[in-house]
Amino acid sequence: MAEADSSTDGQPLPTGCYHPRYWPTWLGLGCLWLLVQLPWRVQQALGKGLGLLMFHTLHQRRHVCCVNLELAFPELTPGQRQRLNRQHFLSLGQGLLETALSWWGREARLRPRTRIEGMAHLDAARQRGGVVLLSAHFTSLELGGRLLAPHLPLHVVYRPHQNPVIEWLVARLRARRYGKAIPRHSIRTMLQSLKQQQVVWYAQDQHFSKKNSLFAPFFGVAAATNTATSRIAGLGQARVVPFFTLRTPDGYLLRFLPELDAFPGEDLLQDTTRINQLIEQQVRAFPAQYLWTHRRFKTAPDGRNRYTNHQRDNPDSRC
Repeated sequence: MAEADSSTDGQPLPTGCYHPRYWPTWLGLGCLWLLVQLPWRVQQALGKGLGLLMFHTLHQRRHVCCVNLELAFPELTPGQRQRLNRQHFLSLGQGLLETALSWWGREARLRPRTRIEGMAHLDAARQRGGVVLLSAHFTSLELGGRLLAPHLPLHVVYRPHQNPVIEWLVARLRARRYGKAIPRHSIRTMLQSLKQQQVVWYAQDQHFSKKNSLFAPFFGVAAATNTATSRIAGLGQARVVPFFTLRTPDGYLLRFLPELDAFPGEDLLQDTTRINQLIEQQVRAFPAQYLWTHRRFKTAPDGRNRYTNHQRDNPDSRC
């Protein structure tokens, strides 16, 4: 296994991070560290409690989740979608504590709760060069990288955090645990890693502006979808292996699917649709764990914002 890039491991705390406006951040991080020391099942129960609190207090996020579920699952009754909305918030609360678990969880306690399915698909792809490990935003996503990191020198693509205290902390932890951490805008660095035959972990399934996306069907809805996976795989001459982190009653399932054959193809829209369909299959198997509080369907092809127009267009909605 390659040694981790420790260039940020000794990075000093940015000036001003002890300012009083960041004291709540430090307090919150301290509380999260304490929670991670508790037994896993206690953490899960507390996460559900946190999720229930968010369900009753974060009205805008609950509305976003409701709109997403109405668009994705029109076959469900309003009552069924409302229950799924609530279940998602419970999963979201668990995911927040799992983020802390990915930072401070002890390897000896995480390993017995990790089950890997289909690792042979990744091993076979690695024999032939660099690999894009294609993920989606399930609520246990952050923990998935931590659970996989002991098995290979993973290069992770991340979005920098706006809070400098959290960004400093997470940068140090990434430097210790991963082969390399790559800001999501640094396409050149991703390509360098792929050409060095590394595994680059990447999730593309969030809303993007029209400039950087195509409208591709997702749950039968035209959704602005990032097209970068095709370009990165083509330029980096890389294989693409789907990878999902899913929560189970006893721990976590790391699921690898077969390498996408003949990818990228000649049609960018066809590639993007293919990825959306693949993600949709996993979401349907674990619907409460997908990140429905994200405005995945924000922009319609005619330019409408589906969330701001929802109440007017759907007066009988139970959001």
